[in-house]
Amino acid sequence: MDVMDRIKSAVEENPVIIFMKGSPKLPQCGFSSRAAQALMSCGEEFAYVDIIQDGEIFQNLPRFADWPTFPQIYVDGELIGGCDITLEMFESGELATAIVAARTKAGLPTGESDKS
Repeated sequence: MDVMDRIKSAVEENPVIIFMKGSPKLPQCGFSSRAAQALMSCGEEFAYVDIIQDGEIFQNLPRFADWPTFPQIYVDGELIGGCDITLEMFESGELATAIVAARTKAGLPTGESDKS
């Protein structure tokens, strides 16, 4: 599968996904760490892709949504932005609302009982 198709599939198949350096539990940069913490603080499951482990995605993700930096967070198939925008949305409560709406639309459970 072409790398752009792989990125598109990941975005379409996951109501919430972060493309980041490292993983939510072992982030490899401060921006990825802060964005992942904001997502985790919303109390809902989300997917992630470690762009360091996939050089093709690392090289091509910036042109997928014409967004040059990492991390990149997608909710309901749409790029919401990077670290700063994610933190602003978290602080206003907008991030949690968007995540719950995306998971509900996808037919997935929401709330504390969904945490693993």
